Amino acid sequence: MDHIAPLPNSWKYRFGAHQFIWKERWTNEDLGILDRAEALGLRLFEVSMGDEVVFNYNRLRRYAERAGIELTIGPGNLWPMDCDISHDDPAIRTKGIAWHKQMLRRAAECGAKAYCGAIYSHPGRVCRRQPPEDELSRAAENLWLLADYAEKLEVRLVIEPMSRFRNHLINTSKQAVQLAEMAGHHNVMINLDTFHMITEERDYGAAITCTSSRLWGIHACENDRGAPGGGLVPWPTVFESLQKVAGPVRVMLETYRTGPEGFGFERGIFQDLCPKPEEFVEKGIGYLKSVVDQIRNV
Repeated sequence: MDHIAPLPNSWKYRFGAHQFIWKERWTNEDLGILDRAEALGLRLFEVSMGDEVVFNYNRLRRYAERAGIELTIGPGNLWPMDCDISHDDPAIRTKGIAWHKQMLRRAAECGAKAYCGAIYSHPGRVCRRQPPEDELSRAAENLWLLADYAEKLEVRLVIEPMSRFRNHLINTSKQAVQLAEMAGHHNVMINLDTFHMITEERDYGAAITCTSSRLWGIHACENDRGAPGGGLVPWPTVFESLQKVAGPVRVMLETYRTGPEGFGFERGIFQDLCPKPEEFVEKGIGYLKSVVDQIRNV
């Protein structure tokens, strides 16, 4: 995808945040959140799409461009369970391809650089059985179709491994690389998530290094989905490994807003980890930048 220009190498890290830190569903009234993100020094922002999410895509595009913010779109809201490109039922796989193509068109209208998620299957679908021999290959075949379609829209197709509690197909970075290579399309990239990795990876450094040739970015939070710092995630190891990745690295804070104005309970968070979005971002980004500075000064 030569027509998508890479970021200058001097911008090793670009920091951002996910919409879910503020709210569950994006609307036309939420553009001011991008102003707050910019004021916090963020240059990335991820917006969640779904069948029930309705807003003006071009308006979001123009607003983000003025703010100098790169957008990512994810299918994190209402995503029908019968839209799954790896499903045993071919009719469901066909429906899944059509659904993701619709989301990709919307992502392109928003000016998003990437469409990121567990696109290979469906979050929440965990099959507790030996996988059929052709499950991975049919996911790879359909990923190729979506990656090729996305390339024509100038959007990266980015897959994210998830924990065994969210999906059974791709849990580790090694599995994600295997699937991307099976798909055989240069437009399939990988996003890692420090929350899911705490369950599935034994070595954060090895997991990041494994994906280095296809790494698009990383979702960042603690093992409890709280702000980075003070938890179990080995952040120095994370950034020592990211330093070795060629080109820029996108680091996106991600959690779900909690407290009276949040929706954490609906997403399975029962601690009050993010009642104030701006404080969460300031704390998390401040800590991550301090880790980067320490590593660079060693």
